[in-house]
Amino acid sequence: MEQLSFVDQLTEEPYYSVTELTREIKFLLQSTFPQVWVQGEISNFTHHSSGHMYFSLKDENSQISCVMWRSRNTSLYFTPQVGMKVTVNARVTVFERRGAYQLDVYQLLPAGAGELQLAFEQLKRRLLEEGIFSEEFKKPIPMYPERVGIITSPTGAAIRDLMSILRRRFPAIEIILKPVRVQGDGAAREIVQAIEDFNRFGDVDVLIVGRGGGSLEDLWAFNEESVARAVFHSSLPIVSAVGHEVDFTICDFVADLRAPTPSAAAELVVRSRDELQSVLNSNLDTMTATLLDRITTYRDKLKAIEGCYAFHQPMDMLKQNQQRLDEIQRHLNNQIKHKLDLNRERLSGLGNRLSLLEHKNVLKRGYSICYRGADKHIVRHASELKKDDGIEVEFYEGKAYGTVSEVIP
Repeated sequence: MEQLSFVDQLTEEPYYSVTELTREIKFLLQSTFPQVWVQGEISNFTHHSSGHMYFSLKDENSQISCVMWRSRNTSLYFTPQVGMKVTVNARVTVFERRGAYQLDVYQLLPAGAGELQLAFEQLKRRLLEEGIFSEEFKKPIPMYPERVGIITSPTGAAIRDLMSILRRRFPAIEIILKPVRVQGDGAAREIVQAIEDFNRFGDVDVLIVGRGGGSLEDLWAFNEESVARAVFHSSLPIVSAVGHEVDFTICDFVADLRAPTPSAAAELVVRSRDELQSVLNSNLDTMTATLLDRITTYRDKLKAIEGCYAFHQPMDMLKQNQQRLDEIQRHLNNQIKHKLDLNRERLSGLGNRLSLLEHKNVLKRGYSICYRGADKHIVRHASELKKDDGIEVEFYEGKAYGTVSEVIP
């Protein structure tokens, strides 16, 4: 019986490796769907420490994984949240390591104004809970700033209104403009950079950050978390002047002062020169009247004091004490004179006693002094002499010279 071989049953069919098949599928998907717009709800959102964003986009029946690289998501003007309905512009690709298809996102937009409002409320609630809206962190706005920094678009109506009102209210004010984009991609980043630049520069008294009115999407740069934190950490006081009076942004809540419009910000920051002059004149009149009134009052009081006995009593006491001082001085002079006379008499007595000890007076009492030799050495002991020494003897009156014939000690 002929034995069949299993090897003989194999046919030489071509095959793919897993990697090859995955790459074929990737090529097929990317060539079929070069770039698409997809709408759905965000779930499983993760903002990785690398800066990349990973999330899923889902509807009622399906979901698809998405990735938005850091180089693209830094231009987002809102922070994606789980449950937010969005529209993405992406290309379909395959993550080869897992063999899973995904969307490589280029643009991420809220699906409507409601989604932007939701993002606004979510960020507002989170920052409110964090406490950065608290009044305890608000810095006072200087009453009379010399230099005002402005962060806004150089071409918008806001800068024209600000410059016009500031110059009109106080022409001497110094204005420093840092031009930035106030909407669209990169606007929030420029606003943050401008705030940081002013803080490094430091030589301004207050900052005005804002723009004219617009839709929620137009104003969104001032709702960015990065802008809110830059305003919060600023060492310079900041006035937020974004949109119209009915518009509110996150920047308004964090700022040290919220102005309803850019024009109002200029009026809040700089007081009118005429108004200030009027206040100064009024204060000067009040101070002058008060001062004159006080002068009159104290003049009357002085006159009343001058006429009363109590005012003269100190002079009487002073004169009595002067008289007493004269008496004490006379008594002291007498005491000193008496003491000097006693000391003078005592000194005279001591002088007389001392004169008795003078050698002439001693010689007068019968004593004599013996000198030896030419150097006239005074001889105090006989042992100091020897035979044939020449001696001189001094008496009270006269002298005698001789030679020693014998010494008896």
